[in-house]
Amino acid sequence: MPIPIYQVDAFSPKPFGGNPAGVCILEAARDENWMQAVAAEMNLSETAFLVRRSDGSFDLRWFTPAVEVSLCGHATLGSAHVLWETGILEASEQAQFHTKSGLLTADRLDGGRIQLDFPKIDVVDIDAPAGLLESLGLPAARYVGRPRTDYLVEVESEEIVRTLTPDIAGLKDHEVRGVIVTARSAGPDFDFVSRFFAPGAGIDEDPVTGSAHCALAPYWARVLGKTKMVGYQASERGGVVHVRLDGDRVKLAGHARTVLRGELDA
Repeated sequence: MPIPIYQVDAFSPKPFGGNPAGVCILEAARDENWMQAVAAEMNLSETAFLVRRSDGSFDLRWFTPAVEVSLCGHATLGSAHVLWETGILEASEQAQFHTKSGLLTADRLDGGRIQLDFPKIDVVDIDAPAGLLESLGLPAARYVGRPRTDYLVEVESEEIVRTLTPDIAGLKDHEVRGVIVTARSAGPDFDFVSRFFAPGAGIDEDPVTGSAHCALAPYWARVLGKTKMVGYQASERGGVVHVRLDGDRVKLAGHARTVLRGELDA
């Protein structure tokens, strides 16, 4: 039977902004090779695959066109949005997802935003690895840290973040998922800006990265002395992520918009 599949622009209130995610709702689990092939066919930064459990919660897995990942914010936000939009979940119901990063939840907020409850990712101070700053095209950095599977690099200004043109092939030589580059915002609307380059996961630049904000939130909370902030990911598409540090969890909130509905016949 045809399988429903959706494309959702996450962390954007309007179409063609934010980060597009595939959302595939399955009656029963499929094997990894099939899911990886579908994700490659969709050719989006992540495609989410959901299977409903008997208790009403969902098993959730995420695949880039190249690999499976253990945490993805925008495709989780997109998944929750589709569950409510299609009536699979009532508007008042919490979406609950069992993932490789534990139980994740999503709730609808006033104003149309969706709030995700994700694990906090602590950032460990390190010296810049050999070649990292050169691959980013940076003569220096204010700070370099290691949030689990990535590097985090703070630079002097928002302008540097926005105009960065890294050597993607050089970044791929570093055995991490990706590199977060961030700075304080130059304006009053946002607390910080960032970009995320993930050639190690098959994505040169991710438009808006929820999982990166699980590290950006505790890092900027430490720097700015705030627990509630707004981040802007300054990719070509751009996206806004509201973050709130809550103990060992990070609340991520943003809008979502379905732009494509179809059926997968494979």
